[in-house]
Amino acid sequence: MTDTDLLKKLLGIAHEAAAAGAAVLAERDAAAPAGQPLDRNGHGITTKSSESDFVTDFDKRAEDEVRSVISRHRPHDVISGEEHGTTDVPDPTGYRWSIDPLDGTTNFVRGIVYYGTSVGLQAPDGQWIAGVVVAPAIKKEWWAAKGLGAFTTRNGSDPVQLTGPQGAISSGILATGFGYDPERKAQQVRSVATMNDYFGNIRRLGAAALDICMVAEGTQDAYAEYGIQEHDWAAGAVIAEEVGVPVRRPASADGATAPDWCIIGNIGMTLNELEPTPTQV
Repeated sequence: MTDTDLLKKLLGIAHEAAAAGAAVLAERDAAAPAGQPLDRNGHGITTKSSESDFVTDFDKRAEDEVRSVISRHRPHDVISGEEHGTTDVPDPTGYRWSIDPLDGTTNFVRGIVYYGTSVGLQAPDGQWIAGVVVAPAIKKEWWAAKGLGAFTTRNGSDPVQLTGPQGAISSGILATGFGYDPERKAQQVRSVATMNDYFGNIRRLGAAALDICMVAEGTQDAYAEYGIQEHDWAAGAVIAEEVGVPVRRPASADGATAPDWCIIGNIGMTLNELEPTPTQV
């Protein structure tokens, strides 16, 4: 683990890095006034795994800014990012940052407000120890460091400590998401239909990091999704775990080639009841 003074310093770097990425995303208002969809012929919009899996110049510039902040403070830490992969550094410290410069790119392109920048940190012993998620369109931020509590703020208000979901899941909300591959999406729909029996309702906001943070604050009661990437859950899982919410991270960082379940909170059923069966860890 990491001593408290160092951990606070690392959390401060995560704050600065996430804010730098979110500042790039905040430029969206100038690109598409009144929250309209972005012009598909501009902003470097291309697709990745499918015609609906977008990437933009905003993604790339935001990741550059996040990386710049981290590298300036911690030049020997490894950084794994959605757009630029994993860096090689001389004399690595063993610390590794997992960053998503724009979680919720489809929302961002279409003018839906649920998107943000996510910065998570893993210690040399493999523990995830810090996470910050900033959602500029809703002017909200969540953060936590292991043993130091989890907090949120909106519009720069005083921080509020998170307490997690309250009440029975029978009246609660399950958060989830769906992949772009038709076969995987169909499987996810079947799995969610089974989980739905235990909850009052379901939400699909389109940004895993924000979904997980909303479980940590009790806005939603649980989150479950199959096949997401490490950068989607790295920061949010720290925040939820610090509140005391049960966290089940996927066995692999690569949700494309080795898909697995990410589960945050109580979903009303055991892991053995899930389809596909979760990877043994």
